[in-house]
Amino acid sequence: MRVLEEKVGERLLDRTTRQVELTPAGERLFGELAELLPRLDVALGPARQRRLRLAFAWMLPDSWLHEAVVRFEEVTGTQVDMLRRDDPLTELERGEADIVMVWSRVPAARFSAVTVMEEAQVAAVGRHSAWADHEALDWFDAAELPLITNPRFGATAPQEWALKHRPSHSALVGNIDEAMAQVAAGRGIAIVPETAGHTYAHPSIQFVPVRRAPSTALSFVYPRQGGHPMVSRLVEAVLGKASSDRVA
Repeated sequence: MRVLEEKVGERLLDRTTRQVELTPAGERLFGELAELLPRLDVALGPARQRRLRLAFAWMLPDSWLHEAVVRFEEVTGTQVDMLRRDDPLTELERGEADIVMVWSRVPAARFSAVTVMEEAQVAAVGRHSAWADHEALDWFDAAELPLITNPRFGATAPQEWALKHRPSHSALVGNIDEAMAQVAAGRGIAIVPETAGHTYAHPSIQFVPVRRAPSTALSFVYPRQGGHPMVSRLVEAVLGKASSDRVA
């Protein structure tokens, strides 16, 4: 501790015969290191024995991701824990996840983001709503409808439209289950990745194509520095499997 105090140039602890307390300088330094210390502890542990936490908001892609994870675990000896979270990016920021999967592009300076695949978008509509009668919706016509959204889990946000076409009626929800409940009740539509139409079953919801809609991206996001040492190996495994499946 004395060496650290000499490096910092300030006293970090108040010592008495009964207790030891942080000085204001010590509290400031502790606050600055609070995020780094857990990651340092993890990084210094045996890499092959540590679990890697992969967080996602909803819907893992088709079987190729599971196959990539199984192969990664076999080769590296590192187990991947799949964590379903409403807001994966916040979990990553807090250090509660090592890598996250999101259906969006992530322009964040603190993180590295790798696009694994591009996918068309569809509209989730209430089966008994007027919108269910359409074989397809147009991207710009969809902007006239009430929009159920939360880009944190992949439901398209109003900002995806040009300003003059931007939806004026939207409702922000906390997770995919809330979004689908709102859609099923006929309170709006949600524009989501096409995968949702294949994997999210609800008796009161149907999915219709959206003409002229931009594609969405499946991205894996992880810290640029100080992250789990096996993250890059997992990304390589996922990219390799996704690429081979597309070729096949």
